Amino acid sequence: MTIRFPADRPDRRRVMRLAAGLWLGFGTPFSVFAQHAGHGAGHGAGHGAGHGAGHGATPAQPPAARPDPLAGRFGGAFTLTRQDGQRVTERDFLGRHMLVYFGFTRCTDTCPIDMPMIATALDRLGALADRVTPVFVTVDPEDSPAVLRDYLAGLHPRFVGLTGTEAELAAVARIYRVHRRQLAVAPQSGRQTHHHQHGGGFTIDHGSLAYLMDAKGQFVTLFPHATGADRYAEVLARYLGP
Repeated sequence: MTIRFPADRPDRRRVMRLAAGLWLGFGTPFSVFAQHAGHGAGHGAGHGAGHGAGHGATPAQPPAARPDPLAGRFGGAFTLTRQDGQRVTERDFLGRHMLVYFGFTRCTDTCPIDMPMIATALDRLGALADRVTPVFVTVDPEDSPAVLRDYLAGLHPRFVGLTGTEAELAAVARIYRVHRRQLAVAPQSGRQTHHHQHGGGFTIDHGSLAYLMDAKGQFVTLFPHATGADRYAEVLARYLGP
């Protein structure tokens, strides 16, 4: 079976630039950093104005908090099939946070690194893990519900796997700005297969960010590829607690 992915995909470099703007310093979300910086600027301005007020100076007003540049850029409506065969939409996930990761079951590069880290972080969260639903969305329409079920069973019982038709997967990738493209691979005797080698003789190149959405389905923050389990647990606890 030949799968042709649409050419109109999000600009990978643009999304990564946005992610870099969000993940500052030691992984501090941009919105938190901006609010902290805004508070410092306001305090400094007010402090200086206070000294000059007795000399006829007009007290400065603290600047407004900077808006999150990534707000509203990720997420939206989708209809997909869960690993148990049930059809679900984004509305079925409302009421608790959702950690969304895109990959596919035959991936041998990014997914084997990130998925176990997420699973370990869930264990380290303890009771807080009940407040987030980890969701694995395949980028490969050949990943059937049964294939997803078997794949996720070896990772963590809380994982929800989602698949769909090519059109459905293209739509959900689009609203999360996930790049995905099929690359043909010529068989080479004695050579190691491509890191995203697919059993059908092609590879799937895909984005490797994880997206944290809140209980209302709104974007919260991003996790870059190869984020460690401790960092996942630390950031998730910040948003899920107390």
